[in-house]
Amino acid sequence: MKALIWILRIVAAAILLQTLYFKFGGSEESKYIFSALGVEPFGRIFAGISELIAGILLLIPRTTLLGALMAVGIMAGAIASHIFVLGIVVQNDGGKLFALALIVLASCVGLVYLHQNKISDLLKLKI
Repeated sequence: MKALIWILRIVAAAILLQTLYFKFGGSEESKYIFSALGVEPFGRIFAGISELIAGILLLIPRTTLLGALMAVGIMAGAIASHIFVLGIVVQNDGGKLFALALIVLASCVGLVYLHQNKISDLLKLKI
């Protein structure tokens, strides 16, 4: 079970963190996506910061659940953007970005399920 959890963590974090180059670097594809959504550049930068935080939280065993919950929300937004605004295929990518969002979502839903016994602890967290 520990191996599965680490695989899910690494897969989700690797995908989230590798996209940062494109978001923070202002790639044409990222600019196109966030312009189509009407939130360029602030939405792109905010998405990048959110994905950076979620990716880091996923890799720390104590904060995996928090990172997974965060990534589920981020990917739900990304998938909804694809379905309702962008389309599955964006700039002839063959649906690669959509597929990556689905993989991250599935990995993080799996992590939430596997850490469901810690949800009550997360709700009791005092800051």
